[in-house]
Amino acid sequence: MTGFELIATHLPVLAVVVPLIAGFLTPIVGWIDRRLPWYWVMLAMFVVLLIAGSNLATVINSGTIHYKLGGWDPPFGIEYVIDLLNGFVCLIIAFIGLMVSIYSLESVKKEVPGKTTQFYSVFLLLITGLMGMTITGDIFNFYVFLEISSLTAYALIAMGDRGDGVVASFNYLIMGTVAASFILLGIGYLYAVTGTLNMADMQSILPSIYENRVVLAALAFFMVGFSIKVGLFPLHAWLPDAYTHAPSTASALIAGLMTKVGVYAMIRFMFGVFTPAFVIDVNMTEILTWAAALAIIVGSVLAIAQSDIKRMLAYSSISQIGYILLGVGLVNVIGMQGGLLHILNHSLMKCALFLVAGAIFYRTGIRNLYQFKGLGKKMPVTTTVFLVAALSMIGVPGTVGFTSKWYLALGSIEADQWIFVAVILVSSLLNIVYFWRIFDNIWFGHPHEIEQIKRDEAPLTMLIPMVILAILCVFFGFFSCYPIEYIFEPLAKALLGLGGAP
Repeated sequence: MTGFELIATHLPVLAVVVPLIAGFLTPIVGWIDRRLPWYWVMLAMFVVLLIAGSNLATVINSGTIHYKLGGWDPPFGIEYVIDLLNGFVCLIIAFIGLMVSIYSLESVKKEVPGKTTQFYSVFLLLITGLMGMTITGDIFNFYVFLEISSLTAYALIAMGDRGDGVVASFNYLIMGTVAASFILLGIGYLYAVTGTLNMADMQSILPSIYENRVVLAALAFFMVGFSIKVGLFPLHAWLPDAYTHAPSTASALIAGLMTKVGVYAMIRFMFGVFTPAFVIDVNMTEILTWAAALAIIVGSVLAIAQSDIKRMLAYSSISQIGYILLGVGLVNVIGMQGGLLHILNHSLMKCALFLVAGAIFYRTGIRNLYQFKGLGKKMPVTTTVFLVAALSMIGVPGTVGFTSKWYLALGSIEADQWIFVAVILVSSLLNIVYFWRIFDNIWFGHPHEIEQIKRDEAPLTMLIPMVILAILCVFFGFFSCYPIEYIFEPLAKALLGLGGAP
């Protein structure tokens, strides 16, 4: 076996090991030269992106990847499993991580002065936790990585906005600990009744004991725990402050990835540990769809009430998570495709919007959206990126947001739930309301309030990732047929037990 073949064999575990080792080595790199950590984290994320892309290509061409750690066969040993679902999510983690790392150079220098090395070290450890949560096929190993990602997220948030970041981080820690406790109780209950921690093994055992109330209690604990983690209304209390007061780079990373991995975990547990028939029989999907519909409307209404752009985007995230979970809760193929596509959509557009907010703050020191008057003439590229991402959020044809909302509407019709079609339409109108205030100020407002600010763009390192994300919002709007055909459609059928392997 050649060296290349040997590396290819171990790509599943390298997706976790590379950012883990890179994160621990970052302080040494920073000690050698304080300018090096930025290059180091970009290199690490580029390698992780190549690994994630290779893993997903292998899954599409050859089927699910099973990787045994330490040579121990499951269910006794820990197994990493990569299928269409987590292969797709891993690619999003790696890509968004790379974009945010490129963007971070100037932003971190300004917002986290003197702590850039520590920031990048924690950044890579957060990526490690998210990758591990996504790839592992062992339910307790999942919990370990969940704690890694949570602790590193708390640390990143605490680095921002002076004392406000610490308070937001503490609130997130309290809510995150409650969520983790629910999830750990669910794991303990399932282990008690199945005697295994391997997810696939657990799924094969559970159908014979579904009448056991311990199993139902475990599902309830998981759903509450993950609902807190993704910020599903009304369990969202930690999210607005965390997104608002974190450093701009951390806000973009956490908003683009943390809640999406939480949604992935919810999908994995609902359909990969339990079965679609069980979650439908106990009315969990019906509860989820109505909670998601409520989140879509309430999140949009609360976003309208905000004047701080990051806080507005935080509340809009609550609404957008509702779209994803609505597609999941509809439990039909077309609705599930819409929910999965919206994971991609929300990662791209919300990351782009938070990067724009960070770039504006970097150049002007302004976050109050009513002070953006005339900013379109001062930062035309940055504000154009904002326009494209916002149009995708609204669901304008030609953007990926339109495609995902279209599939969600069709899924609602197929489920004979026309009220959810109305919810999607009303929410889109509310999106127009809170984004139009910004459009009006940026392009039609008089710039007298920011006359003293230098008339130039954000640095190139900030512009490049923002422009790439905006282009992808449009690209997948026109060419979403490819991910739908090769990933989302077969994945949706597999998750719902309609044939194929996820």
